[in-house]
Amino acid sequence: MATDVTQELAAFLRSRRERLDPRDLGLPPRRQRRTPGLRREEVAELAGVSVDYVVRLEQARGLRPSADVVEALAGALRLSGDERAYLFGLARQRPRGEDEAATEADPSLAGLVADLAPRPAMVMNHRFDLLAWNSEMARVLVDFDTLPPSRRNAIWLCLLHPEIRERYVDRDRTVRDGVAHLRAAWAAHPEDQVLAGLIAECVTGDEEFARLWAEGDVRLNGRGDKVMRHPLAGRIALRFETLTSLQDPGQLLVIFRAADDASQEAMDGLRQSLT
Repeated sequence: MATDVTQELAAFLRSRRERLDPRDLGLPPRRQRRTPGLRREEVAELAGVSVDYVVRLEQARGLRPSADVVEALAGALRLSGDERAYLFGLARQRPRGEDEAATEADPSLAGLVADLAPRPAMVMNHRFDLLAWNSEMARVLVDFDTLPPSRRNAIWLCLLHPEIRERYVDRDRTVRDGVAHLRAAWAAHPEDQVLAGLIAECVTGDEEFARLWAEGDVRLNGRGDKVMRHPLAGRIALRFETLTSLQDPGQLLVIFRAADDASQEAMDGLRQSLT
């Protein structure tokens, strides 16, 4: 049965208000409390909104609270991280700071990348900065440790790195897919100034990118294939899969595998030649 979002928002706010113990929030005890938990007046005071506003929200009277109000209510009601995200979803709002990109891979994901060897794997944030990788991934692309941190970015490597950009056999499709994927990321994180700077650099640094960006294609490429001309291993056909961590949705795990037997032999030879 379909659930009315406004009604669910109202019920959720009531349930979380009623479960709180006023003493845990440092509120003075009152002798007569006909209902459990906090009173609406107390929630309103803690959240910095009017009592009438809280009443109207709990009565599902068509209000759509702003992101700031949702954040204030989440704090007043002492919501957990998951509950806070649920409240933002019900209110159809985005949390402040959501555009902040992770700068380090979660230790569990970094460990998983190492465990996935000999399959090339890496972890990226939403702007495609590389946060963790295994040695197999470095052998396929480049020794990332030799690059400045600002250049450890999958989109920049694919589009602007003077050597890697020429390795893709079907470069036109690769660039088009990369631009469409980058536009989707930009739309999802419009306040990310670092991401906006990367896009501006690509627009000014590559005529092909600028032309494709102007076309406005949007597409998420969570899986697919790439064919590369590796300077040591020769032709390698790779399939990739991009997975999102439920615990850290801003971190993407990308796994490559050989698309055919010849490519697997090339990958094996590459690994053995560099051990």
